[in-house]
Amino acid sequence: MEAETSTPLFTVGQEIATFLISCGTLSKAWEESLLANNSENFSVNEYEGVAYVAFPSFHKIEGFMVKESKYGEGNIQTDNKVFSGLLKGNDDHPALVHQGALKLFLHIMENTDFQAQMQIYTDSKQRKLKPIIFVGHSLGGAVATLATLWVLEKRLRLSSPFCITFGSPLVGDVGFVEAVGRENWAGNFFHVVSKHDIVPRMFLAPFESIAEPLITILPYWQGIMGNDSKTVPDSLIQDACRTLLNNVLQHTYTETYYGPDSLRELDGVTKRSPYRPFGTYMFCSSEGASCIDNSETVLKMIHLTMQSHEKPYDNIIHDCLSEHVGYGSVMKHVIEKSISGERVAKLDSESSYRMGMSLQLEAIGIGAQNDNAPIALQIARDMENKHNTNVAKLASELSGKQCSMAEVEWYKERCEKEDGITYYDSFRKHNDIDANLCRERLCGFWDNIIEMWKRNELPSDFQSQNKWINAGTAYRRLVEPLDIAYYYRMSKGTGNYLSDGRPTRYKVLQKWMEEKENTRGSRGRSGRTKFASLTQDSCFWAHAEEASKDLENLKQDHHQKLESLEMFEGYVTRLINDRNISSDVFLDGSSFMKWWKEWKKYKQNQIPGWSSPLYKIMESESWKG
Repeated sequence: MEAETSTPLFTVGQEIATFLISCGTLSKAWEESLLANNSENFSVNEYEGVAYVAFPSFHKIEGFMVKESKYGEGNIQTDNKVFSGLLKGNDDHPALVHQGALKLFLHIMENTDFQAQMQIYTDSKQRKLKPIIFVGHSLGGAVATLATLWVLEKRLRLSSPFCITFGSPLVGDVGFVEAVGRENWAGNFFHVVSKHDIVPRMFLAPFESIAEPLITILPYWQGIMGNDSKTVPDSLIQDACRTLLNNVLQHTYTETYYGPDSLRELDGVTKRSPYRPFGTYMFCSSEGASCIDNSETVLKMIHLTMQSHEKPYDNIIHDCLSEHVGYGSVMKHVIEKSISGERVAKLDSESSYRMGMSLQLEAIGIGAQNDNAPIALQIARDMENKHNTNVAKLASELSGKQCSMAEVEWYKERCEKEDGITYYDSFRKHNDIDANLCRERLCGFWDNIIEMWKRNELPSDFQSQNKWINAGTAYRRLVEPLDIAYYYRMSKGTGNYLSDGRPTRYKVLQKWMEEKENTRGSRGRSGRTKFASLTQDSCFWAHAEEASKDLENLKQDHHQKLESLEMFEGYVTRLINDRNISSDVFLDGSSFMKWWKEWKKYKQNQIPGWSSPLYKIMESESWKG
């Protein structure tokens, strides 16, 4: 049998859970969630040097009820711009979130001193910074999730906040999950889910199928959370829970067995729920707990942990009611059993991985009789292995492509030193066979990466990994000028590279770099003291080509081109002032210098004594440093 070298799916989540339990943070988080129900919007308490920001359970139908869409989803970007454009999917569409949770959070932002309170804990000028943990139960967990993202997105503190939820419904769609993964924020979220708690599964069903039973059930939960010892589930509440469970199970089944790429529901027509999990999920039962952080596996476990071959259906209905408001008992069981419980896996497993998987499943009450759970975990594990293998292969190929990068750099240097011309202009005039072969090899390599990324054959955070951001940016800045030169040579100057000819690979690589820069924010940035070795805007020469055409048109009395030419002049001025342009641009025979001489001549003929910031720079030759 082949040795298994992959990393188990549970490792990171298990370590987080063990830490949270051993230091008492998980129990304290639940305690603060309970106390928050005494407040209308949120509470802040400090304990052992940690600030706990807790949100109440919001057990009112108004919070869950969203009639504008089938599943209650809507754009996270609102008119008041609480969240910026960072929270968007890989397709650039804004992330969708549950509008009930979003409205609750926006109400807190606009009608309470929440922002002022957060300023106290995030502004080091006001007081010593403390770790912040956002916590919440039920819909309050969804609000805690949005609050955590707000702090993360606004870069309000150097240290990241953490979020712990109990029985929280799902919050956002695939785009939301992609944004969180891209920003490397998934590790900031820890969700505790009891085996039969209905609420974490609830938003997988359309609102119309859960609204009526919820109206009956929510007052019961409110009574329990309000310590009303006389509150007991009568037959009406139990019937409502039965209806709710049946409707939700129908739709969680769809998520489990129709696969992540299917957009069809059981009727074969309407779309599935948009919501997807992210972060670490700790599934709990009386046997212990198990942690999973793979989104699609969590989605399957949300359904599979609801199934039971050991309990009568009526008992499951009772558990759906009681477990949502019984996380105190859940925490007690988890602490007593410790993570993964005390049960011992059968030794007939084929490998240590399968032994570990068996222990994990037993800990959350999924025994050997359920074949789907191990299959779901195995699929996720195989996918992770495939992603890791693909990245390792690409990393090896990247090393080999450095030779092609070096050859392009040599070509650039030879053109400048021997021919006194930019490598752009040289390649624009005639084809260099060796340089073109390197260009084509590198184009093929990066095209393949982009296609693999689009097919989800790479890790979800691939586009945010520094290695690939830096490699892609270096390639784009060095090689795209050759692609631009090739485009204008082949089109004989008639086309527009920027609007019609730019390959997708460059657009995607630039987008990855810009998203990473947004993530980094302004911290640690300082202005350049020397001009860049490569012009930072890889499309510079395309802008220069279009400016040359615009100038010729302007000479033919096409005065509408004047504005675009002045914009180009300002663009070049900014590049020079920021030292984001390379010195080869100013070689006497470069396309840019030819444009500049013609532009200066035209302006001086039109306006005697004309001057501009770029004119002063060029006349003083301050671009030489």
